[in-house]
Amino acid sequence: MKVRTKLQSFREFWEIYKQSKLGMAGLIIIIIFVLIAILAPYITFHNPYETNPAKVLLPPSKDYWFGTNEVGQDLYALNIYGTRVSLIVGFLAALVAVFVGTTIGLTSGYYGGLLDEILMRTTDFFLVIPPLVLMIIVGAILGPSMINAILIIGLLSWSPTARVVRSMVLSIKERPFVESAKAIGAGDLTILIKHILPNVMPVVWANMTLAVSTAIFSYAAMVFLGVGDVNDISWGMILHYAFTSGALSSGMWWYFVPPGVFIMLLIFAFVLVGYSLEEIFNPRLRHL
Repeated sequence: MKVRTKLQSFREFWEIYKQSKLGMAGLIIIIIFVLIAILAPYITFHNPYETNPAKVLLPPSKDYWFGTNEVGQDLYALNIYGTRVSLIVGFLAALVAVFVGTTIGLTSGYYGGLLDEILMRTTDFFLVIPPLVLMIIVGAILGPSMINAILIIGLLSWSPTARVVRSMVLSIKERPFVESAKAIGAGDLTILIKHILPNVMPVVWANMTLAVSTAIFSYAAMVFLGVGDVNDISWGMILHYAFTSGALSSGMWWYFVPPGVFIMLLIFAFVLVGYSLEEIFNPRLRHL
């Protein structure tokens, strides 16, 4: 049994979501970036891996829209292909973070007692310690790879989701439909999966959008600092080589401005979507 809400179907949800101008703006930006990632081979003019020593650090032109880097690679192609890695890492790391956070939040809120104390003190630790610092340290230990980055980011950024989910579970588990499920002999796992989890999923989805934005920024920061994989084409990789080549200090803006703008724009888009979802799913914030 689920808590009755005004959102009974996807169509009704979509009708409400469309009313949010900020939410629609964020969704459109995300869709554009997804299309860029999918259509990368068709909207670029040069192979991103191709180098040309005769065309080093060229400013933007009709042949090289974003100029070239220190080995003559097309920065426009690198930025377009970099969208793929950023989205892949962002979504997969967010899935890991949300899965871990939701599992811990459900367990902590439902069982309570000593288990709740242990899990929440662990959650508090990860909330207090800056996650990016831990990501850099662990990333340096495990070595640079995309898989490592996904796991590191996901396993070190689950705490906000766990805290929010636990708060909801504490309220939901006292409701009559949960008591009725217990009365007819339903097990704890059945109650958690069939009765409580569906009612916390709206908050989980809202938190996931924010987790994606956190993962995108974290991965770019890790690669920029050299603890991520600088061999994979990503926005963080472009910024890393812009710094090591001296382009930042030399004022070669075409090298570092585009990836920086793309990172901030995509993060901002996910924040807008997350804010809009929170407004929709939280009756106190929704204005109908």
